Amino acid sequence: MLPLSEETAKKIAALFPESLRDEVRQLLEIECGDNIPFCENADEFSMERIRFAALKVSEGRLEKLLEAVILAQTDWRDLLVSADFAEDVNAHRRWQP
Repeated sequence: MLPLSEETAKKIAALFPESLRDEVRQLLEIECGDNIPFCENADEFSMERIRFAALKVSEGRLEKLLEAVILAQTDWRDLLVSADFAEDVNAHRRWQP
């Protein structure tokens, strides 16, 4: 399990109602962390790009977040393309929900 960065937690708070935030946090910590292919040595900061992409494509909906996490587990590069984060390695830092 890889903890969330403070910025990831802020984006969760901006997108999801309080009643879903714990579930969203757990999903990202457990299913979208250092268990993602080629992210075995990642920390909470290096995972922001992938986690922000999942949050962005979720549009604040838990079902869509789960789909995004499954996509990240399959090929996180496709998730980055879906979120428009593929072409610029800093695009996720500029995204505000």
